[in-house]
This record gives sequence, structure tokens and C-alpha cells, in this order.
Amino acid sequence: MKHPDDDHELFHRLEAEMAAEKPADSDGKVVDLESARSARKESADPTAAESGDRSAVGSADSDDDESPRPVDGPQPKAPGLLGQSREAKRRQVLPSWLRSRSELKGAARWLLGYLWHIFAFHTVRTPVYAGRLVARTPRGIGRSLRGWQRWVADIESAPLRHAEAFKENTAEYLKLSRQRDRRVRWRGTVSAVVFPLALVGVLLLVFAAPVWLQLLAAAVAVTVFGVVGTPADAPLKQHAVVKADAPKLTATMVVAALGALGNDKLNAAVKTGTGIKFTSEIHRDGPGWRADIELPLGVTPDDIMNKREALASGLRRKLGCVWPMPNPDDHEGTLILWVGDKPMNEAKRPVWPLAKSGAVDLFKPVEFGNNQQMRWVSVTLMFVSIVVGSVPRMGKTYLMRLFMLIAALDPRAWLYIFDFKGGSDYKPLERVSHRWRSGEDDEDVKYCLDSLIEIQEELTRRAKVIKSLPLKRCPESKVTPELASDKRLGLHPLVVCLDECQKAFEHKKYGAKITEIGEDLVRRGPAYGIIAMFGTQRPDKDSIPKGISANAILRFALKVTGQTENDMILGTSMYKAGYKATMFSFKRDKGVAWMAGEQDEPAIVCGTEVDAVLAENITLRARKLREDYDNVTGYARGEDMAEDPTAGLDLLADIAAVTPSDEAKPWNESTVDRLADYRPEAYGPWGELKPEEKTAHLTAMLKPYGIKTDQVGRRVDGKIVNKKGFVRTHITTAIAERDHKRDAS
Repeated sequence: MKHPDDDHELFHRLEAEMAAEKPADSDGKVVDLESARSARKESADPTAAESGDRSAVGSADSDDDESPRPVDGPQPKAPGLLGQSREAKRRQVLPSWLRSRSELKGAARWLLGYLWHIFAFHTVRTPVYAGRLVARTPRGIGRSLRGWQRWVADIESAPLRHAEAFKENTAEYLKLSRQRDRRVRWRGTVSAVVFPLALVGVLLLVFAAPVWLQLLAAAVAVTVFGVVGTPADAPLKQHAVVKADAPKLTATMVVAALGALGNDKLNAAVKTGTGIKFTSEIHRDGPGWRADIELPLGVTPDDIMNKREALASGLRRKLGCVWPMPNPDDHEGTLILWVGDKPMNEAKRPVWPLAKSGAVDLFKPVEFGNNQQMRWVSVTLMFVSIVVGSVPRMGKTYLMRLFMLIAALDPRAWLYIFDFKGGSDYKPLERVSHRWRSGEDDEDVKYCLDSLIEIQEELTRRAKVIKSLPLKRCPESKVTPELASDKRLGLHPLVVCLDECQKAFEHKKYGAKITEIGEDLVRRGPAYGIIAMFGTQRPDKDSIPKGISANAILRFALKVTGQTENDMILGTSMYKAGYKATMFSFKRDKGVAWMAGEQDEPAIVCGTEVDAVLAENITLRARKLREDYDNVTGYARGEDMAEDPTAGLDLLADIAAVTPSDEAKPWNESTVDRLADYRPEAYGPWGELKPEEKTAHLTAMLKPYGIKTDQVGRRVDGKIVNKKGFVRTHITTAIAERDHKRDAS
């Protein structure tokens, strides 16, 4: 057992105080250390100080404030073996690829494929190998005869005899000579017996043996003598697999690369040989090497990630091979460095399980891409809203289309796809979409708005359905797989995709309403089975409204150019935490993204590559699933939304026409009735709405024009009645401003 003062700390402190108290001309004295220690203990006792007993303190109290005081107390006793074992972090018994069924299947497929390749490779070249054996058989026979001759004559011992003779060591020479004579006699006798027998056997095989035995013997002889006659520099067979393994990652390489980053604290640690520690051995992790590093004091993973290109240069690897990242399971000074054998975009990826067969349950995780180690990464699309952002040409649309293909493979889901880029990326999904549009013209944006209004109304209906269900059937007040499969309830998943959503949100006429509905879908939609997905190549406050970016759960940030864009997608302070989409390369990291929201910590992923042809095949399979489930609806069935009868009409002019000039503040309800009478073919359906619905509908229709509604009081039968209405002059002013702009243009 270690005594508290085994380190002599109290002794050193006492010496320091004695040196301070001793006068310059005093002569040496012998001090009783036990008495001094007792005095110090009494002086440190607070009860003694409070009682006013100053005798135990002595005159040294007056100098205590001037003498140095150590701030560290005695070191605590280190935990024993059992304590250290309890605090130790246990590593996984099985490697990760054995704990994953998909990875285990992938490894088994690779092994079978590897063995089959070797077998097929050498089988095809069997005639070449046979020809080489036949050609080398004479050489092999000659080598065998020479070897037999050397064995009989004991040639291998000749250098020893010559050496002893040169040294004139007669006794050893005679001893070796007698040993050689015995060997030659015995080997000669054996050869005299075996050689005739072998000759007889050969003659019998040639003249008396059946053909099959002759062929077998000839094959064996050719094989044996052909192998014996093979030169060392001309091997018989070729290599079926050429190894091109990257060099093993070593601690020396890592430390040298870190020291080349130009970080002063790292450089100091490298020069002194302290400060950079490896918390575990560098080991294989998938198709690459993993190093767990404890950085010097004051250095964070952020400092390393910011210089990924310089780190790759220091390791002499391609940029796509080097992936530094924070360690979420440890403190802020630890770094995980994964270095792949090949760049992520060049590595062979496993085949996507859903590429050729299978269906999807959106309530369960679905494998959609790979991480750096080429392990599958899953995503659960139900109960989330999704934001995808990047600079152009980095794979954003491919990733969003991949998610829509996954949704299409759930035959219950209705797809709403609005591609404001106007390309053909989503064209294969036409045959399975309930609503589908590609383009950025006003009518395309209006189509999106009408569809979103339809979804918002469906959201309200679903809320009422969920509310009416018993708690036993819906205990969490949200859609469950069982409820989604009950066609009578109509609670199937709705998946909404707005690619290049900034075109819709920034639209002058419809943008405000689309933003309002989008924020509502993100907030309330997930619980009711509505999945909203927004993608943009210009992530900022205008392209993705704050109400959407702040409430989205799943976030995917491909290459971006700055901290603001990074945090707009991944969330506040993600950039400072080290999760930076700015680290991705334009050329080498296409399709690579930080994914946040699915796991406890953000992870680097790359969606599986699905080209247009494969997307077409998957959509055909999804269509068949929907036909079997009897769920081909809307656009896919040729029954798109009915044309708006008010399209092409001038709503403001019609309101001005039906509103008397002396009525300064008409009610919405009354105005709708007047419009229905004025143009029944266009506004007739409005007149069939309930009074409160009439009010709300006209309010929504006036909002794009910047006209607000408010409470308007009016006396009816002697009582003041308040209903929502608008100011008539606001209508006329809006018409005048619009006409003036048209004339000016």
C-alpha cells in the first residue's frame, strides 16, 4: 500500500518554507520533522483556527502568503487491475462484416467469385500448360538423370573432402572418404536393383499395359518431368489475380503527413516525439486502413479536415482515398483517419439489392448507398422531411431520384414529383406518379401549388381520421404500417419531391403560398404519413425557407462552397463541429455527401449509382407492383388534376365588377356569392362552399396579389357582425399598378 506522502511532497514543501524563514546569518539546526509535520497539520485544522489557538501555528503564519504553494494535492491512488478492467473500452468480438448479414453475403459472394475466376482462368489455359509440360519434359529427364548421377556418386560431399585435403587435415579427410565409399556402395547397389526394375516397368507399360494406363502413366511422367524441367525464370502457369494492394498505412507515415500540414502545434508534437498518440493499432477496416489518433493539446479534427488535400499529399494517396473525421465516441481531440486502397469513386461498389428485385416498406430502413468502407448505409424515409443541397453537377438530382425510386417500390405510396429544372431525370417515374411535372414556367409552378393545396387538404382530413381512431389502434397519434395498409382509411404514404425548389419558393405570384404549405407539410406532415423532400443547388435563406430547413430531419449535403450553405443544409453549428461538405472535391467526390439525421452522428455516404436505363427498369417493376396492389392513380393512370375553370380569367377585374363602388369594405363571403352569380361556369364551385370555406378560399386567392383581408364590422338587424373582408380600393389599386407595368413593358 502506498503511503500518502511516499512522493515526499510534504517534505519538499516543509523545506521550502524553512528556507524562506531561515535568516541569512543563522547557523544550521537539526529540525524534528515529526514535530514540524504535526505543527502543519494543526495549522491546517480549521477548528483550531476558529478557536483562536494560535500557538500551534507558530511564527511562520506571517510568511505563508509569501511562500509558494503547490496547487496539486497528493496524487490519488491509481485503480487496481479490476478497476482498470471495468473502465476499459471493450472492442467488438466479431468484426463488423460478420455482424452484418448483407456484408457477410457480400463477402461470401466475393469468395465464390474469386475461386471461380481462378478455376476458369487456369481451365482455359490448360492446353497452354500441357504444351509447356511436353516441351520441358526432355529437359526434366536430363535434370533427373544428372541428379541421380550426382546422388550415386555423392557429389554433394566433394567440397568438404576438398576443403579438408587443402587444410592437410588427414584424419578428417580419411573419415569423410570412408563415409563417401559407404554411401557410393549402398547407393550403387540400390540403383543396380531399382534401375532394371524401372526399365522392366516401362517396357511393360509400353507393350503390355492397356491404353488408359499408358495414357495415365504418360501424363504423370510428362507432368513430373515437365515441372522438373521448368526454368526458374519461366514459371509454368500464369497468375490469375495480380495483386495491386496499396501500401500498408503505418504510424510513421501518418505522423509524417500530419507534420507536413503546417500546423504549429502538430509540428511541435512531431519534433518532440510527444503529443500524437494512437489509441489503437492501425488495422484493416473494409477496403482500407483505419487509424484512431489522439491529437496534441489544442488541435482538433477540424484542423485536419480543413487540409484534407495536404494530408492526402503527405500520405501519397489520391484525395478520394483519404477521409479524416471526428470520433463521436471520444473527446474533441481525437481523430479517425480512414485511408482507402482506392478512391471512393473508383472503388467497386456492391450491387444494390433493389436493382433487380424486391419491394420496399417505407416504414423500415432501406439500403440506399455506401460509406467509405463500402458498407451499406440505410435510410428510413417515413416520419421525416428531407433537405438535399449542393452546388451544380455534384449528384443532388441523382440522390433525390434514388429516394423516389425507393418510394415507388412501396406499392402503397403516392408520388408527387415537381422538377423545376425542367430536364428528363424524373421522366421514368411518370408511370408511377400521382402528380408529375417538369418545368419552371408559371403554369408548372401553378400546377405544383394546386397539388400542394390538394395535399394540405388531405393533411387536414388525415388529422381528423387519426383523431377519430381508438387509442388501441393508433396509440401514438400517427400513421402506422397497419393503418397505411388499410385502404378504407386512405392513410397511405404520400411522398412529395420538389427539385430546384428555389424556383417555386421565389416565384413572385405563387411563392408565398407554396412556402406556407411547404412549412406546414414539414411540421405536421410526417406524423400523418406525408414525406416532403426539397432539393436545391443554391442553399440559402431564400431557396430553402427557414421553417423548412429548421424542421427537416434528414439532411444531405453534397459539395458546397461555404459555412453558411453547409449549416443551411446540415443544421446550425455543424460546420464548427467538423462536418464540412466544403471538404469534398468537385472532380473526385461526385455523389458523396454528409448525411445527418439518420444516425446519432453525421456520416459520409454515397448513394448507389442508378442510371436512366436502370431507373426505367426499376420503375417498370414498381408499376407492376402497383397494378397488383390496385394502386395506379392520378397522372400515372391518365387522370391528372382537372383544369382550373378560373384559368385565364382576371380575378381582380371580376371582383371589381361585382363589388358596388359605394361598398368600401365588402365581405369575402358576399363577394364569393356575387362571383358565382357573375360567372357560374368558373366560380360556381366556390359558391357551393360553406361560409367559412368561402372566406378562407378568397383570402388564399388574394394573397398572391398582396391583398390582405381583415375583420370588417357591419350592423345587421341592429347588431354588429364581424366577418373577414377586404378594402375595395386595394383591388382597384392593384389593377392599376398591374396595367401600368404591362404598358411600360
